[in-house]
Amino acid sequence: MDDDSIRDLFAGLGPVSIRRMFGGKGIYFDGLIVGLDLGDEVVLKADAVSAPRFESAGSRQWTYDGQKKPVAMPYWSIPDSAIDDSDELRTWTRLAYEAALRAKKPEKSPGRKKK
Repeated sequence: MDDDSIRDLFAGLGPVSIRRMFGGKGIYFDGLIVGLDLGDEVVLKADAVSAPRFESAGSRQWTYDGQKKPVAMPYWSIPDSAIDDSDELRTWTRLAYEAALRAKKPEKSPGRKKK
């Protein structure tokens, strides 16, 4: 998918940045990865909180062939019903951002130095 199409897809969330990675593209909002462009499809970030919603909507979890078995990644296809419905798509991209926020590692606070 070209970058302008990706930006259109995420317009309901806000401006995204796109970076090439792993033979595809990472899609970032507010500095956090919210999706991937795998070339033939865009997948959205999910976690233990949001993945059940993706699954119940008929989405497929992205997997790739590992050395010994398929490896499931925390990214899910966009539900078919959201592809042509900008309001519903906004809901799913927002869920991806919320998953990215939960996955964000807390910043280390500067500790006190011992004297």
